[in-house]
Amino acid sequence: MTRRIIDLETPDRFATGAIGESGERTFFLQAVQGPHVATVQLEQEQVSVLADRVLAIIDEVERRGLAAIDAGPAGLPDERPLEQPLYEEFQVGTMIIAWDEDVDRLVVEARSMTFDAGVGESAPRETDEIDEDDIPDDAPIGPDVLRVHLTPLMAQQFARRANSVVAGGQPTCPYCGRILQPVGHFCQRRFDDLVN
Repeated sequence: MTRRIIDLETPDRFATGAIGESGERTFFLQAVQGPHVATVQLEQEQVSVLADRVLAIIDEVERRGLAAIDAGPAGLPDERPLEQPLYEEFQVGTMIIAWDEDVDRLVVEARSMTFDAGVGESAPRETDEIDEDDIPDDAPIGPDVLRVHLTPLMAQQFARRANSVVAGGQPTCPYCGRILQPVGHFCQRRFDDLVN
């Protein structure tokens, strides 16, 4: 089977969603660019960590003055359901998040959990050390990849929605997107706004 690299440089939408009952939900990431819809499955914890890291990187980018988030009309939250039908490209194993300062975009890369060696290729053995970061896109073997390039605003919107989806409808903080607990929580973003 040929390795798939899905690279969406100007997505119209990047969102997460879940199906199923609380405690037994299946989580998805979905990227849409024009007619192309790419959906991958991942774990709830992966969604939560991705959202936290995305917010942390965007906060740091803003703090350093590398990019600003324009919360104009496009700043409205995306509460639409994921595009149907949900066709899962692959199950996510690892993710990479990086800031591309050349184009002021946050790059989110989700890689498949497993990969095939293909016809005539020998599959990596359990004992083989393979660093997925060293596998170039044009390599015939390697994990499938969904790579999405997000504006700071899209990244922030994604993270807030992701935190809400993980919360399963529980109220979230309007500043950082984390779940509001009955005893409250420390919001670093709100604290930074008050101090500055």
